[in-house]
Amino acid sequence: MANCLVIVESPAKVKTIKKFLGSNYQVDASNGHVRDLPKSQLGIDPENDFEPKYITIRGKGDILAKLRKEVKKADKIYLATDPDREGEAISWHLMKALKLDEAKDKKVYRISFNEITKNAVKASIKSPREIDMDLVDAQQARRVLDRLVGYMISPLLWAKVKRGLSAGRVQSVTLRMIGDREDEINAFIPEEYWNLEARLKQDGSRKTLAAKFHGDKNGKIAIHTKEELDQILEGLENQSYVVDEVKNGERIKKAPIPFTTSTLQQEASKVLNFSTQKTMRLAQQLYEGVEVKGHGTVGLITYLRTDSTRIAEEADVAAREYIGQKFGSKYVAENEPVKKNNAKIQDAHEAIRPTDIELTPVVVKESLQRDLFRLYQLIWKRFTASRMQPAVYETTSVKVAAGDYRFTLSASKVAFDGFMSVYVQDEDKEESNTLLEKLEKGKVLKLEELDSSQHFTQPPAHYTEASLVKAMEEQGIGRPSTYAPTLTTIMGRRYVAKENKNLYMTELGEVVNNIMKHSFPSIVDTAFTANLEYLLDKVGDGTVQWKTVVRNFYPDLKEAVDKAEVELESVTIADEVTEEVCELCGRNLVIKYGPHGKFLACPGFPECKNTKPYLEKIGVPCPVCGKDVVIKKTKKGRIYYGCEDNPECEFMSWQRPSIEKCPKCGSYMVEKGNRLLCSNEQCGHSLEKIAK
Repeated sequence: MANCLVIVESPAKVKTIKKFLGSNYQVDASNGHVRDLPKSQLGIDPENDFEPKYITIRGKGDILAKLRKEVKKADKIYLATDPDREGEAISWHLMKALKLDEAKDKKVYRISFNEITKNAVKASIKSPREIDMDLVDAQQARRVLDRLVGYMISPLLWAKVKRGLSAGRVQSVTLRMIGDREDEINAFIPEEYWNLEARLKQDGSRKTLAAKFHGDKNGKIAIHTKEELDQILEGLENQSYVVDEVKNGERIKKAPIPFTTSTLQQEASKVLNFSTQKTMRLAQQLYEGVEVKGHGTVGLITYLRTDSTRIAEEADVAAREYIGQKFGSKYVAENEPVKKNNAKIQDAHEAIRPTDIELTPVVVKESLQRDLFRLYQLIWKRFTASRMQPAVYETTSVKVAAGDYRFTLSASKVAFDGFMSVYVQDEDKEESNTLLEKLEKGKVLKLEELDSSQHFTQPPAHYTEASLVKAMEEQGIGRPSTYAPTLTTIMGRRYVAKENKNLYMTELGEVVNNIMKHSFPSIVDTAFTANLEYLLDKVGDGTVQWKTVVRNFYPDLKEAVDKAEVELESVTIADEVTEEVCELCGRNLVIKYGPHGKFLACPGFPECKNTKPYLEKIGVPCPVCGKDVVIKKTKKGRIYYGCEDNPECEFMSWQRPSIEKCPKCGSYMVEKGNRLLCSNEQCGHSLEKIAK
């Protein structure tokens, strides 16, 4: 038997794949990229047709040395990196670094699989291929363009604003999107409007019906002012409220489509409160393989970077069979759910789905850490629901006449739950209102009271991570693999701050965004960036040469950089001053930012080099000693809440403490989702969180 070497990206995959292959297969990991452009220089030669200069990444020498030893022993080498352009490029770099293209006595193959299962891995071994240079070139083009933008504009920001700043092909236009949204919010002028509700009763019924003002017999009327409201109220005086029209109908709620990278990030943010970065980290673990009791190491989901909603026929059939057995044939969908056609979609992969429908959340729950389980459950339920029948609601709509004016009543109840027996989104959580079957045309209702309320139109909402990813996808900014890293970068650079899920532009972000809009308008133009992404996808299709894209892009960038170096004025951003006084020299300490986040420093540096940890207070007194509770981080970066007087006071909580006390036992309460939960586990009392 031949000796075979399989090289994957991640060490976590090694264990999973090893058990699928025989003893003559050795499986090793490259730990991601082994070669890249140098950090200390541009690494691209514009004078030599933009030829990139690749070097071995620092720290990868030992890994390559080990792989070279394994290569010597093997007759066949299978490059099994991820099934996307990044994975294709890693395989190509491995081939170059290990000189596999020069090894005449070795057979070198590229294999890829969308899921790490026995069938998928064995099938890939049986149908190997050559490295797809179109995909490699698509990755090279992106890497080169990103390097040109980053290394040519970032030094300018260092010189004109402050060190440590950066610009990026995708990050800068994303920052622009946030800035534009904030401009919309700031420019928004609220408009007044009024709601009017009639509380009505049927004879012999205790239940009050809330009917909303609709308009008059000619159509809908919006109430803009108190004067308009008073005029309507005057017209309603001494009027009878008579049922004018009753319509019974049916409403169909379609099953959701399976997750793509973007929709998974959005739903995990809304439902689980996960950041995009956390969602991708957990999804990577589920893809690479986890230990499941009774099953060994199993890759639980398909590849996590995709914008396709396509599902393999085998998985589709298995899901329908499972649904038929567990729920009954009437729950099995007749047709596959369809997503609106989008020219930006690359259909190279399937949607994100469980690799085995039989590995239900119940089966894997004991084996998975809590957040891994919650994400897997979300993916499993969404996929299963996508193969189920729509939900059906029975609806009743009633019009009530009061003189010339009209009010409306509506109610609905679930007639057939369909996919909702498995998967319910927030917008589906409607109350099953009692249908108004007893109301018939001509029936007179008794008016209990008229209730009016003043409102004002609201500005557009601030972006959240979820809504920003959605907007990026809709506008063609970035691709599935770049959403999470882009958001991480703009928050890590302190261009954007996150507060209660909302993203806000910082002063630093505004300065950088204004510079980019003024000096590099095309870089932060959404249409230009989307078109560039389209061209880069065409490189992957093999229809456009990668250097053609770079050749067309570079001259305008070079001209803009040269112009900005001369015309751009320096900007000074003052450090935020705190009330805390330096105990060495008496100055007020300022907030600085380091690799691990905020810290306090003396503005007298370098004469005074005093620094202290920055403790962010949450406005809640410590339940133990009464001093302030502050936000802290473990060495691994997990957030918790502790007393500022630590270590003297040992109070800590993984959940955010509330100022509220438990009305049942008097213990402090913690925030959990939209509820307050007693910290005393024996009590377990919970309350709705009071909106502030």
